[in-house]
Amino acid sequence: MPTTLLAFLGACTLIAASPGPSTVLIIKQSLHSRRSGFLTVLGNETGVFVWGVVAALGLTALLTASEIAYGVMRIVGAVVLVGFGVQALRQARRAKGDTGGSEGWQSTARTGWAAYRAGLLLNLANPKAAVFALSFLPQFVPESAPHLLTMVGLAALWAVYEIGYYGLYVWFVGRLRSLLSRAGVRRRLEQVSGGVLLLLGVRMALEG
Repeated sequence: MPTTLLAFLGACTLIAASPGPSTVLIIKQSLHSRRSGFLTVLGNETGVFVWGVVAALGLTALLTASEIAYGVMRIVGAVVLVGFGVQALRQARRAKGDTGGSEGWQSTARTGWAAYRAGLLLNLANPKAAVFALSFLPQFVPESAPHLLTMVGLAALWAVYEIGYYGLYVWFVGRLRSLLSRAGVRRRLEQVSGGVLLLLGVRMALEG
């Protein structure tokens, strides 16, 4: 069991370290404030736990079995990504005329609920996250362990572990705040994050 647990945490580290939409959004939100970034992390990990529970109940199999359901969810996920990308590009455009420094930037920070909702929505709208949870979690369930409870426990551990991992991203961005609060740097980062999210959304929409 300890060996299995260590292997599971190692796999969680590799998953979290792989760049993806969630990583981009978390860093983008952390540019506004640590609170915004951390609440985005909490929203994202709520989605991780939800998909883990759905997989434990066997409901993800229904999604993978229905091409129409998966296709609809893929398009919804693409729209969400494109929406976040466009929003970031608009923020970059508004920041172009902002000369208020960190105070002007702070005024654009999201509310706590909006940041949490953004992380949750991005994760739940991603069909790949659902399918991955279904294929990932069962690999670490011992044969003698109760399947449902063990998978739910692993999903909870996965989410808590990633809160700590992505929390480091939020902390690191906060440490660089004096540099990142400069209007020019902020605008470029918003443009980059917006462009990446936009491209990821387009790619998801075009995937077969």
